[in-house]
Amino acid sequence: MHKRILVTGGAGFLGSHLCERLLQSRHDVLCVDNFFTGSRRNIAHLLDDRSFELLRHDVTFPLYVEVDQIYNLACPASPIHYQLDPVQTTKTSVIGVINMLGLAKRVKAKMLQASTSEVYGDPTVHPQPEEYWGNVNPIGFRSCYDEGKRCAETLVFDYIRQHRVAAKVVRIFNAYGPRMHPNDGRVVSNFVVQALSGRDITLYGDGCQTRSFCYVDDVIEAIVRMMATDRDTTGPINIGNPKEFTIHELAELVLELTGSKSKLVFQPLPYDDPKQRQPDIRKAKEALEWEPQVALRDGLLKTIDYFDDLLRKGCGLNAVQT
Repeated sequence: MHKRILVTGGAGFLGSHLCERLLQSRHDVLCVDNFFTGSRRNIAHLLDDRSFELLRHDVTFPLYVEVDQIYNLACPASPIHYQLDPVQTTKTSVIGVINMLGLAKRVKAKMLQASTSEVYGDPTVHPQPEEYWGNVNPIGFRSCYDEGKRCAETLVFDYIRQHRVAAKVVRIFNAYGPRMHPNDGRVVSNFVVQALSGRDITLYGDGCQTRSFCYVDDVIEAIVRMMATDRDTTGPINIGNPKEFTIHELAELVLELTGSKSKLVFQPLPYDDPKQRQPDIRKAKEALEWEPQVALRDGLLKTIDYFDDLLRKGCGLNAVQT
C-alpha cells in the first residue's frame, strides 16, 4: 500500500539509500536531516521526484508531521563524528528517539529504530546473539554513542509495553558502500580513500581484530523487511554479515582491488575499540527470511568506484587530507 514515510537521518549514508528504496516502492518520503554528517549530495538525485520532500530539522526538537511509518536513523555513527560533540550525540540518541516515539504514538505510525552492534561493546561472547547484554564502558570516549543507543532501545521497548506503539529495533553491524563520508573514520572508507590517494594505510593495533562487513544494499533490504513484519516482531534483530575478516585481511584486499602501492602502517589501538565483531543472524534468517547476498570483494569494488569518482571530482579532498 502507498504510504507516507518519514526517514530521519535521510541524507546520510544509510538514510539516502533507504529513501531511494522507498521511492522505488512508490511511497511518499519525507527526508529529515540536520546535515551534521549527512550531505545534500547523497540525495541530490532525488530532489526532482515529486514523491520526495526534504526538511532540515534536528530530531532533538519535536517534529509535527502526519506519516504512516518512521525510520529513525538520525545519529552520527562513526567515532570521529560522534566524539566531536558527545553531549549532542547522546541527546540525538535519547531525546531524538523520545520525539520520534512520541510522534509515532500520536499519529499511530509504525516505527523502526536503527540501533547498532556497538550496544555489545567489546564483546566477551562471540559471535554476538541478540540475547547477549554486552560489555560496554559507560564512561569512556565511545560511551556517548554506545550508551545512547542502548538507552534508545530501552525507550523503544518501554513505549511498546506502556503505550502499545508499533515499534521495532534492528542492530546494524559494520555497513559499507557508496555514499559513506570520505572522512568518517570507518575502516572501509579510511582504507579505500588512503589507497586511492596513494597514502599509507593506517591499521590500529596489530590488525588482527575482526569485523563483519555488510554491503549497504543488503542492509537496506533487511531494514525494509523488518518494517514489513507484524507488530509482534519487535526485535532486536541483528543485521550484518556473519563472515568475519581481520582488519589486516581487509587492508590487503583493498590494496589488491585498487592496485595501490600504499604501505601498511600500524598505530596504537584506540581506547575501548572492540577486538571482535561478528553477528549471529539466526533471528534475521528466521523472521525476515534474509541473509547477505553481496560478497565483500563485489561490494568493495562498487565502493572503490564511488570514492574514485568522488576524488576525481575533487569532492572531499580536504577531508581526506585532515
